Amino acid sequence: MVPTAYLNGEFLPLSETRISVMDRGFLFGDGVYEVIPVYGGRLFRLEHHLKRLQNSLDAIRISNPLAPAEWHLMLTKLVESNDAEDQAVYLQVTRGVAEKRDHAFPADVTPTLFAMSTPMAESVDIDAIPGVSAVTLEDIRWNLCNVKAITLLPNVLLRQQAIDDGGTEAILIKNGLAIEGAASNVFIVSNGLLITPPNGPSLLPGITRDLVIELAANHAIPFREADITEQQLFNAEEIWLTSSTREISPVIQLNDRVISAGKPGPLWRRMINLYQDHKMAIRKGEAS
Repeated sequence: MVPTAYLNGEFLPLSETRISVMDRGFLFGDGVYEVIPVYGGRLFRLEHHLKRLQNSLDAIRISNPLAPAEWHLMLTKLVESNDAEDQAVYLQVTRGVAEKRDHAFPADVTPTLFAMSTPMAESVDIDAIPGVSAVTLEDIRWNLCNVKAITLLPNVLLRQQAIDDGGTEAILIKNGLAIEGAASNVFIVSNGLLITPPNGPSLLPGITRDLVIELAANHAIPFREADITEQQLFNAEEIWLTSSTREISPVIQLNDRVISAGKPGPLWRRMINLYQDHKMAIRKGEAS
């Protein structure tokens, strides 16, 4: 089946989507985006994603092209137009097309709205998850990382450096603190306590991150939102990376240090089971 996409009010084959070279997203990276998982044909935490999208749009002063009900209708139709039960929906809003290239905001410009969907695996074999390796790198990004901007070149370079160094992901260090991954949030387990950095301008407020915190609170797992020093990171009993598509990945090696005896840890195993139960509830329409 040819993937269906959405562009400025029209559903059409992904291969036929076109934007102007004068679009400010193309010229300046002037836009924001979201990635929304779909489980059993149902959008995961849509209201949370739309709220984060609105926050990002407000931060860079782009008007929202759709009302919440219109977003829901459009995204639901996009999901229904693509075959897979489990999908990853990518949506992007740029400032739009201007008559000339100018750093200043153009007047009377209409935002460009694009969305597409790709299939995701429908089942996860927890016992087959081997864990991933990560490397620590200095955070070279800008000071508004809470905005989910499409200007991702620093993240791309950091992620590629991690791959070049034999890792899967980069955990970013800023002023001696572990902030987040190049494309993920970070958790550690220290003395049985689950810790993740607090939300703020230095990191993206992750939707999956927030769900992990909710699951911990609902199942009597001790947790805290607090700064993580680089030393705490290296001494952690477990390290996790979370994102919409990664879900919860256990880190078993950090630089040249083995984490959790080189295998996924016991608290990760408990949390990933809770997370999979929540996904099943979404598929049944019992959760969002």
